[in-house]
Amino acid sequence: MVSLLSLEGIGKAFPNGTVALRDARLSVRAGSVHGLVGANGAGKSTMIKVIAGAHAPTSGVVRWKGEEVSWRTPGAARRAGVATIMQHVPLAPTLTVLENVFLGAGGPWRLPRARRAEFARLLERVGYAIDPDAEVAGLAIGERQMVAVLQALATGAELVVMDEPTASLAEGERQVVFDVVRRLSAQGTAFLYVSHFLDEVLSLTDRVTVLRDGTVVEEGETAGYDEDRLVQAIVGRDLLATERRGAAPVAPDGPVLLSVRGLSSPAGVRDVSFEVRAGEVIGLAGLLGSGRSELLHAVYGSDTRARGEVLAGGRPVRRSPRAAVAAGMALVPEDRNAQGLVGTFPIWKNVSLPDLPALSSGRSLPREPAETARAERAIADLGIVCPGPEALPGELSGGNAQKVVFGKWLYGGARVFLLDEPTAGVDVGAKADILELVRRFAAGGGAVLVVSSEFEELLAVATRVLVVREGRVVAERAAHETSEEELLMLANGFGEAGFGAGGSGEGGAHDAA
Repeated sequence: MVSLLSLEGIGKAFPNGTVALRDARLSVRAGSVHGLVGANGAGKSTMIKVIAGAHAPTSGVVRWKGEEVSWRTPGAARRAGVATIMQHVPLAPTLTVLENVFLGAGGPWRLPRARRAEFARLLERVGYAIDPDAEVAGLAIGERQMVAVLQALATGAELVVMDEPTASLAEGERQVVFDVVRRLSAQGTAFLYVSHFLDEVLSLTDRVTVLRDGTVVEEGETAGYDEDRLVQAIVGRDLLATERRGAAPVAPDGPVLLSVRGLSSPAGVRDVSFEVRAGEVIGLAGLLGSGRSELLHAVYGSDTRARGEVLAGGRPVRRSPRAAVAAGMALVPEDRNAQGLVGTFPIWKNVSLPDLPALSSGRSLPREPAETARAERAIADLGIVCPGPEALPGELSGGNAQKVVFGKWLYGGARVFLLDEPTAGVDVGAKADILELVRRFAAGGGAVLVVSSEFEELLAVATRVLVVREGRVVAERAAHETSEEELLMLANGFGEAGFGAGGSGEGGAHDAA
């Protein structure tokens, strides 16, 4: 049987030397729902972009209906019959549902009645109801997801690639997505379903492909997998080339540097309480959409809608980043380029920003020699590979740029680090360096709260790990007493029955298992 889409021996290397795919393969049958899974950085996004025509493969062959193709643009892939729905649905917010659905379908706009009739047929096909004249900006996330599906069908898509389609959806909205996927696949539309939620993959897909480090390590009928086998395939044993060693012991009566009590937010945080003591590194393990990053921003005060108490050193912190910084808290955000660095500033200006008054005459007139000296110290201490303190962040590798973000906070008064995916997009050597920075900060009496999609990283540095799912802390584990497999299963909800709501009184979250 000829596959609708097949990738054969696909490799993808980027100019900076990063190899994202190595001899990767994939075969999607017409009318099937095919799952694609893998850890963060496994190569899923690159494979999607190759399929969508956004990336040309460095090697290998892409076949569509048995014929070799070379899609150099997303438009070429769409015209052939491939629609890609990314996690952040790229709809036009000021246009109506009807206008968005037919935005990429081509053809004249002179026949609105015919368009409405076609729209009605699409709704009947998916079994969904939505107002064609509603402005997209006013729709819920789940409704926007459905508009994107309708848009794909309007272009005549035979294969729909869905990238983390339920990451930001409530349970009811997820069920709508599942029902539509099943209904359309029964009609002959194929789906490539990319998700971190393994329970969804196991229940929804016909076949599954597992990527690890850019290579396909397993593929087969989904019926042949259970959660244990899938977790083992995803995790492997070589995700992080760094020594896993136990965290330094922390005195049970050591000072509490960060205390969170009953923290909730409409952004996806639900009644979370925990404490972090001096010398502790607390890992937050959760899947995409679990609320792990939202929790960090609620603690830091950048989420003004959050409610609950945050105390630093026993003192309440007002809900604002300025107050958090004054209280000794530092946030290293996931998007270092947009939120962690000023791209037009050289290293010396970036490093001095949070502590500028201390490096200024009369705390008001910046002293460039003092700023430059601070940057040179950071370059030496952190091993930042760069031409010098005048270099711009954009001239650095991802790992060195991330070290600059750390350098901003290391020499001021920060005692609590909030780290969101601190090693995302960096090579293995830089990962090891950054994790060592985390260890050193904690060993010096600091407290760290760290989010990472790579659970092996958490186990390499954490004292304790809190598992986050649907905005709640559902379990707590001592890092030396758990494993990647257990954390992944808990994050997916497997074996979760009996866990508490995530609140804790003294000392952190707990479960009742």
